[in-house]
Amino acid sequence: MIGSVIDPAALELPVRPALPDVLAALDTHGAAVLVAPPGTGKTTLVPLALAGAVEGRVLVAEPRRVAVRAAAARMASLMGERVGEQVGYAVRGERHVGPRTRVEVVTTGLLVARLQQDPELAGVDAVVLDECHERHLDTDLALAFAVDARALRPDLRLLATSATAAADELSAALDGPVITAPDPMHPVDTVWCPPPRPVPPPRGMRVEPALLDHVGAVVRRALAEAPGDVLVFLPGRREIDEVARRLGGTDAEVLALHGGQDAAVQDSVLAGASGATGDGNGPGGTRRVVLSTAVAETSLTVPGVRVVVDAGLSRQPWTDHARGLDALVTVLASQSSATQRAGRAGREAPGVAYRCWSEAEHAHRDRDDAPEVAHADLAGFALALARWGTPDGAGLALLDPPPTTAFAAARAVLRGLDLTSDDAGAITERGRAVAVAGVHPRLGRALLDGAAAVGARTAVEVVALLAAEVSGGSDDLDERWRAARATNDPRWRAEVRRLRHVSGCGRLDDHIHSPGDVVALAYPDRLARARGADSREYLTTGGTGVELSATSALRGSPWLAVADAVRGPGDRVARVRLAVPIDEDLAREAAAGWWHDDEVVAWEDGDVVAERRERLGAVILARRPLTRPDPTAVAAAVRDGLTTEGLGLLRWDDAATALRARLAFLHEALGDPWPAVDDATLLARADEWLDLTGVRRRADLRRVKVATALRHLVPWSAASRLDELAPTTLTTPGGRTVRVDYSDPAAPVVALKLQHAFGWERAPVLAGVPVVVHLLSPAGRPAAVTADLASFWETGYPQVRAELRGRYPKHAWPEKPM
Repeated sequence: MIGSVIDPAALELPVRPALPDVLAALDTHGAAVLVAPPGTGKTTLVPLALAGAVEGRVLVAEPRRVAVRAAAARMASLMGERVGEQVGYAVRGERHVGPRTRVEVVTTGLLVARLQQDPELAGVDAVVLDECHERHLDTDLALAFAVDARALRPDLRLLATSATAAADELSAALDGPVITAPDPMHPVDTVWCPPPRPVPPPRGMRVEPALLDHVGAVVRRALAEAPGDVLVFLPGRREIDEVARRLGGTDAEVLALHGGQDAAVQDSVLAGASGATGDGNGPGGTRRVVLSTAVAETSLTVPGVRVVVDAGLSRQPWTDHARGLDALVTVLASQSSATQRAGRAGREAPGVAYRCWSEAEHAHRDRDDAPEVAHADLAGFALALARWGTPDGAGLALLDPPPTTAFAAARAVLRGLDLTSDDAGAITERGRAVAVAGVHPRLGRALLDGAAAVGARTAVEVVALLAAEVSGGSDDLDERWRAARATNDPRWRAEVRRLRHVSGCGRLDDHIHSPGDVVALAYPDRLARARGADSREYLTTGGTGVELSATSALRGSPWLAVADAVRGPGDRVARVRLAVPIDEDLAREAAAGWWHDDEVVAWEDGDVVAERRERLGAVILARRPLTRPDPTAVAAAVRDGLTTEGLGLLRWDDAATALRARLAFLHEALGDPWPAVDDATLLARADEWLDLTGVRRRADLRRVKVATALRHLVPWSAASRLDELAPTTLTTPGGRTVRVDYSDPAAPVVALKLQHAFGWERAPVLAGVPVVVHLLSPAGRPAAVTADLASFWETGYPQVRAELRGRYPKHAWPEKPM
C-alpha cells in the first residue's frame, strides 16, 4: 500500500481536511466531485490518499502533457522516490511505470484510449479526472466513458476535480456529491493596466504588436514594483518570443513555458531556481520572468511566483465547417480564466496580478470559456463515440451535446473516409484501425492507405510531421520534412516511433517518396488547382479559395495538396501555411470519390451556362458545351438569374414602367384583384407573367416585351377597367390633356399651369383617391401643390394671384377661377 511509504493525511496541504469526506463519498456513492482551488494539493495529495484506500491502481487524468509529468514528479518527490516506482506517468509515445506503480498519471486522451480498449479498466480501482472545468474534448469524452464504464464496474471509484465552483453539471453527470475544499489562497492584489491607447482586438491568430509592447512595459513595471518571480500569460509561442525580445536587457532571467518544448526544458522551469529565497527570488537575488501559454493556468505550480502579468488573451481551436478548415484563433480570456491566472500569484505567498486591460472591459468579458465541443473539429470526437458503440452520443453523460451542424459535418467526414459505414454511424474495421492510431481520422486514413501507396516510411514520417505539428518557416511540406530528418527533431522522431508501433509497420522501408500522396489521402477536399499560370490563388476540391504568400517557393505549381490553411475573419481567401506540389493524375486518384461528370444548366457569372463538366469537387477539369440543353432547365436557370440579379435584367421601357406604376397604384388603392407588382412579388410569380420561351441567355431577356407580359397578371374581368380606374391622362375643363404620374402608389399626380386648371372645382378622383395637383406658374415654375382644389381656390389662390399677376400681366387672373 502506498500509505506504508507516506501518509498523505500527514502532509500539511490545504486539501487535507477534505480527504475524509472525499473517501467517504467514494465509498458510499462510488463517484464524487471535488472543488478545490489551484495550489491546494488536489492533483497530488488526493491520488496518494486514494491509493492508500484501494487495492488496485489509481489513474489520474490531466488535460496536458506538461501537467502529467509535473504531477507525477511532485508525487514521487513527496515519497522520496523516482518517477516510475510507486508513481508513474504515461503520455502519447512515452510511459514510465513499473511493477510497483500504484498511481499512474496520464493525459485525458490516453485515458479515453484505454477505456476504449478495456472498458472495465482491469486492475484499476479509482480514476481521478483532474481539471474538468477546462472542458477539452478528451476531458468530456473521458468523463462520459468513465461514467458509462461504472455500469460494468460498479466498484470503480470515479472522482472529478475542478478548480471552479461550477460543479453542478459534473455532480449530475457522475450522480455523486460535491465536496468543497477550503480555499487557502493568499491575498492577491489586482492592478488594472490598460494600454495607453486603444488596441484593436485580436484577429484570427494575429495579436497587435502594440499590445505586446504594452505587455513588455507592464512586466518591467512589475519587476520594479513587486517582489518575486513573474509569470506572464500569453496566447502562444510566437507572442512568447516577441515579448522575450522586448525584455532584452532586463535584470531577470527570461524563460519560456509552453506545450511544444522538450520535457527537460519544461521540467527545468517547473523545478524553479535552485537556491531561491523566500521572497521568490533566485540565488543572489536573481529573478525569473516565465512567459507561459495557458499550460500554467491550472494543474501546475511555478515555484517562486509572486507576480502575474496577464495579457488577457487565449488561443482556442476553431473549425470553419463550411470550408473544412481548422485553425487556432486568439480570443479574449474569460473572467474565470483571468481569475485562475491571477491565483498563480497567491499560491505560496501574498501576490499581485497585473491585468493588461481595464476593469470596465473586464465586466463585459464572457464569464466562462466555451467548451471545446462548441467550436472545435469534431471528427475525432465522432470517431471515438462510434468506437464506443454510441455514434450519436445517446445515453452518455456528455456535459454538452455537440452542435448539430458541426457534428453532422464530422460524421460526413468519417463516412467519406470509410471509417463509418452508414448514416447511423457504425464504425468499420478500417475505422477501428484508424482510432487506435491516436491521430486525427484524416491522418489515420493517410497512414493506412499511404503505407500501401508510397511505403511505410514515407507514410509514417509525413503523418508524424503533421500530427506532431513540427514548426518551421517554410510552407513547403517537403522542405519541412527534410529539415526534420536532418535535425532529427525529437518531437517528430518520438511520434514516428509511436506511429510505427501502433500501425504495425514494423521495420520501415528505406525508400523515400514524395509526401504528396500522403497529404492528398488525408485531405482530398484540399487538393487545389491554380487559378492561372502564375497565380498565387488556388481553388480546392472542397470549394475553398486559398492563397500562397507572395514569397512562397510553391508558386507556379499547377496543383497542391494543402495540409494546413487558415482563413481569418474577413479574409477573402484562406492562407496556405503548409502544402506540397502534386500532379493532376495524383489528384484524380486521391480524390476519386469527388469525381463527377455532370450536365450543368445554371445561371453562373451573370449568364446561362449549359455544358457538360468533368470535375473533382469544385475544380472543373474539362467542359464541353451542350448543343440541346433541356428547355425546362434553361428556364429554371433564367429564373435563378432573375432572382439573383433582379428584374433589372429586363428592359423596362416607358410603357412597361408606366403600366407597372398604374398597377401598383390600383393594388394600393383597391387591393384584389389588382396584383402587387413589387420586385419580390414579381419574382415569386415569374412563371405566371413572364414567357421565357426562346430565352437562352442574358441578352435574350432584353427582348422580352415587359408591358405585354405584365398584363398577364391582371384578371380578364378587371382588365377592361384599367384605363377607367387608372387612366394615363386626364382632360382639363378647357380641353387640354395632361399626363397622370403614378410614381407614388399612394396618390397619382398631375402637373399643369394654373390657368389650365380654371374650371375644376375639385381635384379629379381616381379609384377613390384624389389626384394631387401640382399647379405651375405661366413660366412652368411650381406655384402650389394640393389635393383639395376647392379649398385652394378659397384660401390659397388669392395669395398666389397677388404674387403672380404682376409678373405675368398678360395672363388671366380671375377672382373666381372655378
